[in-house]
Amino acid sequence: MRKRRVSRKLTASVAAQIKKLAMTTDLAQHQIAAQLDINQGRVSEVLSGKKFAHVPPAP
Repeated sequence: MRKRRVSRKLTASVAAQIKKLAMTTDLAQHQIAAQLDINQGRVSEVLSGKKFAHVPPAP
C-alpha cells in the first residue's frame, strides 16, 4: 500500500509566495505547486482569489 504524500500547509506566507511567483515568473500552476511543495489546487485557489485574496505578493 502506498503512503499518501502530505503537502505543506497553505498559509498567508505561502500564498504571498505563490502570488509573487505567478507575477514574476512564467511558471505554470503545477510548477509553482511543485516548487513550494503544495497541491496545485491550492495554487489555483490563491490565484483565483478564493483563498487569501487579501494577502499581497511577497516582496
